[in-house]
Amino acid sequence: MRIQIDDPAKLNQQATGPVFFASGFRPFFILAGMQAVVALAAWLAMYFGLLDIGGMSPLLWHGHEMVFGFGLAAVGGFLLTAVPNWTGAASLSGRPVAILAALWLAGRVAFWLVGILPGWLVTVVELSFLPVLAGMLAGPLIAAGKVRNIVFLPILALFLAADALVGLELLGVAGTGMAGVYAGIYILLLMIAIVGGRIIPAFTATALRMRRIEAAPQSHGWLEIAAPASVVIVGAADLTVPGSAAFGWLALAGCLVHAVRLAGWQTRHVLGQPILWILHAGYAWLIVGLALRGMSAFTDAVPPSAALHAFTAGTIGSMVLGVMTRAALGHSGRPLQLATATVAAYVLVQAGAVLRVFLPIVAPSLLADVMPLLSGLLWAGGFAVFVAVYLPIVTRPRIDGRPG
Repeated sequence: MRIQIDDPAKLNQQATGPVFFASGFRPFFILAGMQAVVALAAWLAMYFGLLDIGGMSPLLWHGHEMVFGFGLAAVGGFLLTAVPNWTGAASLSGRPVAILAALWLAGRVAFWLVGILPGWLVTVVELSFLPVLAGMLAGPLIAAGKVRNIVFLPILALFLAADALVGLELLGVAGTGMAGVYAGIYILLLMIAIVGGRIIPAFTATALRMRRIEAAPQSHGWLEIAAPASVVIVGAADLTVPGSAAFGWLALAGCLVHAVRLAGWQTRHVLGQPILWILHAGYAWLIVGLALRGMSAFTDAVPPSAALHAFTAGTIGSMVLGVMTRAALGHSGRPLQLATATVAAYVLVQAGAVLRVFLPIVAPSLLADVMPLLSGLLWAGGFAVFVAVYLPIVTRPRIDGRPG
């Protein structure tokens, strides 16, 4: 079954309680946006020596809160919204959604207090969200029996394992925190490779038909397997043999696979449609990140951090923002017409990513001291705009009168 996260005409018949918890996208998309702003602001304060929360390195805190805070909020909102469309089950609403949001928030509070609370308590609180989310989604996914959708359950298990690696460092058992963060990044990229491969060509095809453009996105069966597999292979190599020539060639091969895939999606026809080009841009950042990660194994001129930020600020930031803005409109009964401010948010995120990724390569000494501040303010500014535009949307009933 094709993902149709912009189709508001299904399900949600059992929505109860406050509007904010009537569907999973409402709290989790806005929480993801807020987390992007707050966590990045906190990181910038740490980077410039203005904040010290103690308990763990600032770099590990930053990585964890962007991957397992921001990233998993977006994942939770997406899956809670998409799974009912995939399975035909009623959407979770009301108390279950509120419980999930509370568990996610508890994890964020625990990591703010990581210098005060015992490590075991921070770890237990943080790891409570994913099993409950998976448990709520497992029934409908398994009952529907679609392997292509059930795969998201083991992906959630991988997220839990990666987050547990950070917990092991908090417990003083092993120095595995950054390995957990890197694993979490690649798991997010795996989700993007899977979901992006379904929704980007589907949404593009619909738009091209509406504009009566004969060109259609092309998809090849081998690419639908090779693209996600390449992310798994590159991620495993990055965690085990980073910087080796073998890893470099694997990353470049993965770059080629995803470039061939994107080349068939008719990107040139959607450049005038921001609601589509943001998704194409997000996938293009994955190609850029793999190219840079591969080149970093062969030359010091390309720092590994450039690839890291292509993956995070570029791929993850763009795809999360693109999916959230589109899905929130469709599932609140609104037409898929972006506000001018939303397009500005897209541009800010792209500008922040470009500055953070490429300036250290082309001019490493230029603005070196303030570059993280400039790029961070642009990127976080895009999500601040998202919150300002979409908070009224997610806190009000659907405009078509339907529940959800």
